[in-house]
Amino acid sequence: MNTTQSQPVIGILNISDRASAGIYEDIPGKACADLLREWLKTPFELDYKVIPDEQPVIEAELKRMADQIHCALIVTTGGTGPAARDVTPEATIAVCDKLLPGFGELMRNTSLRYVATAILSRQTAGTRGSTLIINLPGKPKAIKENLEAVFPAVPYCIDLIGGPYLETNESAMKAFRPPNN
Repeated sequence: MNTTQSQPVIGILNISDRASAGIYEDIPGKACADLLREWLKTPFELDYKVIPDEQPVIEAELKRMADQIHCALIVTTGGTGPAARDVTPEATIAVCDKLLPGFGELMRNTSLRYVATAILSRQTAGTRGSTLIINLPGKPKAIKENLEAVFPAVPYCIDLIGGPYLETNESAMKAFRPPNN
């Protein structure tokens, strides 16, 4: 990975005990990367990791991606349910300067159209400096549904927090920016 920042960097963090141990293939993280490549016209680099469901590990990785790599966006997959090992939202809240509860609200509302258990999901989002962090569920279908719902606001949010300008591929994903922006 080139950290000279010639291109924006996007972090993908798959949080899974089994995937990090090599028991499961990292399908959620790969699905997320594929969506971002489809939706973004702006060339970008990926900083990609698979880590276990351990709050100190998640916090350290989010801080590294935001503070050292200067990711414009970090998306996490997994660890957002009610199980004891699901600590992604706690780690995200611990490292964020500001929380953006509308992201989680919209993602849960979107998921409720497909599954009644969406009310058990605890996705959240927030900012750390000029980095936007979004927690996504761990299943590729739910990742697409949730990220598709919130992504129109992502480039403008990154503008507002001082991150790089991200242009979407409008035939696949139309971003919202207010007029004269």
